[in-house]
Amino acid sequence: MMYVVCYDISDDSVRAHMSARLQDFGTRIQESVFECVLEEDGRARMLDRISRVRLAEADRVRIYRLCARCLNEVEIYGPGELTRDPDFYLV
Repeated sequence: MMYVVCYDISDDSVRAHMSARLQDFGTRIQESVFECVLEEDGRARMLDRISRVRLAEADRVRIYRLCARCLNEVEIYGPGELTRDPDFYLV
């Protein structure tokens, strides 16, 4: 399943902390936006990790789940491609 995670965090160190946690789960497509292709267990781990970040009252994190039909309708203007789950992983 594809998840789009975006955030608006005012403090530089907290924002960097959130970014570092999300890099373990997805691909950065903009400064504060990640595309994450995750199974349910990966989603649960991601939610656990980002829920531990101490956010200020004005900070926001949003997670959008995209269904397969929605993925086929994504429009991209400018450079870049939609993040895809690789056919295999090299370990």
